[in-house]
Amino acid sequence: MAKRERVVRMSVELPLWRALAGYRVLTMIYAVLLFAFIPDKFERPWVAIAFLAVMSVWTLVTLPKVANATRCTKRFLIADLTIALTGILLTPLADFQAQQVDGPTLPTIWTAGSVLAFALKGGWRWAGFASSFVAVANIIERGEPSRDTFHNVLLVWVASIAIGYVVEVARASERTLARALEIEAATRERERLARDIHDSVLQVLAMVQRRGTALGGEAAELGRMAGEQEVALRTLVSSGLVPTMRASQDASQGAVVRTVDVDDEPSGGPELQDLRSLLARHAGSKVTLSEPGAPVLLPAAAAVELAAAVSAALDNVTRHAGQDAQAWILVEDWPDEVIVTVRDDGPGIPEGRLAQAEGEGRLGVALSIRGRLRELGGSAELISVPGQGTEVELKVPRGKAEK
Repeated sequence: MAKRERVVRMSVELPLWRALAGYRVLTMIYAVLLFAFIPDKFERPWVAIAFLAVMSVWTLVTLPKVANATRCTKRFLIADLTIALTGILLTPLADFQAQQVDGPTLPTIWTAGSVLAFALKGGWRWAGFASSFVAVANIIERGEPSRDTFHNVLLVWVASIAIGYVVEVARASERTLARALEIEAATRERERLARDIHDSVLQVLAMVQRRGTALGGEAAELGRMAGEQEVALRTLVSSGLVPTMRASQDASQGAVVRTVDVDDEPSGGPELQDLRSLLARHAGSKVTLSEPGAPVLLPAAAAVELAAAVSAALDNVTRHAGQDAQAWILVEDWPDEVIVTVRDDGPGIPEGRLAQAEGEGRLGVALSIRGRLRELGGSAELISVPGQGTEVELKVPRGKAEK
C-alpha cells in the first residue's frame, strides 16, 4: 500500500492578513477621494498630491507583503510606518489650517493599517511600539492637541494592542491543538503497529514456544528463547515506544500538522469490496459462516480491517477454547450498519481475565479487535459466560466507514 503525506493547516491569522490587505486598499482610495473632493482646502496641493501618489503606489506594490507573517518583514514594517508618519507630519505643510482645525491628516485612517501590520506580525508589544510613534506624530502635527486628538490616539493604541493580544492567543491555541493532534496521531499509529505485530510476529513466537516445549530437546530451548522474545516484544509494544507520524509547527500559515497516511483508496474514490469474499476463507468443518444472499459492500479498507478483526476473534477461539472448539460467524447487512458476530462453544472467559491480559501486554482483544473497530468508528462488544462460550459482536456504521 502506498503512503502519502497529508498537510492540515489551521490558522485564524490568515483571514486577518487578508482583511488587512483589503483595509489598506480601501483606506488608500478613501484618502485620495477625500483630497479630490476638497482640493481648494490645501494651500500647497502639490504636497498632498505627491504624498498621496507615493502612498498609493506603495500600497499597491506592497500588497504581497501583507499576505502572511513570513512576507511581512521588519524592513517592510519600518518603511510602511515611516510613510504613515511622514504623511502625518506633512499635513500642516500642505494645509496651514490643519493645526487649528481637527481635520483629517493626509493619510487619514490609512495609518491604522501600518499599526495593525505590526500587531499581526509581532503581537501586542509590537502594536504598542508602532501606535506610540503614531501618537507622538499626531501630537506634533496638531501643535496644541485637543481632546479629540487624544481620543483618536488612545483609540488606535488600545485597538492595535487588543488585536495584537488576540493574535498571540490564537497562535498559542493553534500550537496547542496541533500538539493534541500530534499526540492523538502517535497513539493511533502505535495501536496500528501493535495490531500488525500481534497478528503476525507475536503469534508466530507463541506458536514456536508451544511447539518447542512439546517437542523437547533443542526445540525446547528454541521455544524458551521464542517465549522470551515474545515477552520483550509485548513489553515494547505496550510501552508505546513508537515514533510519531506527525509533527506540529507554528509556521507562517498557522499551525501545521503533517501526517503520513496509508493510501488504501484510488484517486477516483473509495473502492467497494464484498465482505463475504474476505470471510469465506474461514468457513470449514469447525467454523460455520452465515451470510446474506446479496453482497455486503464496504469500502475496501474498512472491509479488510473488519475481516482482520474477525480473524483475530477466531484466533482467540483456537488459542483459548482449543483446536476442537466450534465457532459460528453471522454477517448482518443493515441499511445503516454492518454487524458481524463471532460465537464459540468454548469454556468462556473468566471474569477479569481481559484486564489481566492487557496488563501483561497481551493486546489481542484491546487492539486487534476493539482497536480496529474504533478506527472504523464502530464498536466491539464481548460477552462471555464461564462454561457457555464467548460472543464477539462487531458493528461498523456505514456513514463513518465510508469516510
